[in-house]
Amino acid sequence: MSPKTAQSNIVLRPPVVVVMGHIDHGKSRLLDYIRKTNIIEHEAGGITQQVAAYEVIHKDEKGLDRKITFLDTPGHEAFSRIRERGAEIADIAILVVSAEDSVKDQTIEALKVIKKSNLPYVVAINKIDKPAANVEKTKMDLIEKEVYLEGYGGDVPYVPISAKEGTGVSDLLNLILLVADLKEFKANPENGAQGYVLESNLDPKRGIASSLIIKDGTLKKGMFVAAGDAFAPTRIFEDFLGKTIRSATFSSPVRIVGWNKVPEVGALFETVESKKEAENIICQNIESEKNIKSTPPLPSGGVSAETKLIPLVIKADRSGSIEAIKKGLAKLNTEEIAFKVVKTGIGAINESDIQAVSADRPARRVHGSGNPLVVGFNVKYDTAAFEKSERLGTLLKTFNVIYELQDFLKAEAEKGRPRKEVKEITGQAKIIRSFSREKNKQVIGGKVISGKIIEKGSVQIMRRDFEVGQGIALELQQNKARVKEVEEGKEFGMMIESKIEIAPGDVLESFVIVCR
Repeated sequence: MSPKTAQSNIVLRPPVVVVMGHIDHGKSRLLDYIRKTNIIEHEAGGITQQVAAYEVIHKDEKGLDRKITFLDTPGHEAFSRIRERGAEIADIAILVVSAEDSVKDQTIEALKVIKKSNLPYVVAINKIDKPAANVEKTKMDLIEKEVYLEGYGGDVPYVPISAKEGTGVSDLLNLILLVADLKEFKANPENGAQGYVLESNLDPKRGIASSLIIKDGTLKKGMFVAAGDAFAPTRIFEDFLGKTIRSATFSSPVRIVGWNKVPEVGALFETVESKKEAENIICQNIESEKNIKSTPPLPSGGVSAETKLIPLVIKADRSGSIEAIKKGLAKLNTEEIAFKVVKTGIGAINESDIQAVSADRPARRVHGSGNPLVVGFNVKYDTAAFEKSERLGTLLKTFNVIYELQDFLKAEAEKGRPRKEVKEITGQAKIIRSFSREKNKQVIGGKVISGKIIEKGSVQIMRRDFEVGQGIALELQQNKARVKEVEEGKEFGMMIESKIEIAPGDVLESFVIVCR
């Protein structure tokens, strides 16, 4: 980091605010109203699927212009790690809860993340304009989840709002500024900029680009930014609107283009004056990472020599999306079947991606590998990739909605899961008497005690709770008339083919073999 300057240079900085809550509770609409732009219609499936940062200017209660930086985070369950990262980077959280739907699964998840990060937060009870809105019920539901609101025995501030109509939004922003004033977030403009990598993607025309949030210091054109094992000069340097700028300071989101490699999302970045200094920093970071990775690896989480593996390549438009997809795989992997991620990357699917996953096909375990898969999220594939996938029999699919991709992978895991033959009992009958027997055929009489007995069906012969043999019900009769099946509680006559001589008191269990 750049050396710290005198304490006298430390000033109050604008708050960085993360907006969290359940999917479809109005987080993006709230930001949309605040920013007076419309991003919702451009989002696939109507959900936010990346971290974005925006600066707004709000007049406080004294009429002064105050800056607030907002982080918009995805609400879908698949993006929980991205939400956690947003909470780590932010100063204040807004928990958006619908007055129509009240507390939901991701509301509780977001709340856990907020509390774990020790973030001060305010509650925005949204959709009060809806006919089914019930603000009081929502308050009570929040209190049940240990969100103790002001005026209800707690100190968590809240504001009823309508993100659609704008009702209460100004009060919400005033409340955020009040919390910021109480917390006194500080920074030093004389320091070199430092902060976090929000997101990374591959710009087809300009190269690797990353969104950063500055938490301290000033970033100037001509500096070098280092994050993890990646660095970039600040030659192409933009604000959150894509406008070229020459400098930016704390709490501002910026975009840097021209990294030597994709910086890790969530990594801490720092700035230096020269390329050599940046290279020294990443060498230190790489060495530190090696030391961390030198510790013994954790167990593989249920994957064993018996596990069937599905080779998988994941390509996406940005690294945060890859992170979300990989996290979802952990829920699909079992001892029977698991995805083996052969390669991940940012950008369009190409021929080398198909080659990478197809080359892994022979890497078999006891039960072998499943068919190789290549999936893309918010990316396309070129003609060469498609032709190679057709030639090698590799399944190639692209998606622009996260839960559709998850459903596809879940279906592929189910299709590839090794099947086991299981004997399923469909009925039981107790033998009352035994009649004639000739070679392997015998006539018996009995009563169905559960389920049903079916003509031509297989049966196992149970004697004192032990299986002594099996047979086939060649013919069934009721009241001297031939029938196809006999139901529970009914008596019957049967001709059975079996090597075992059946005696009164034995139990016949009809069964079918199913694959599970």
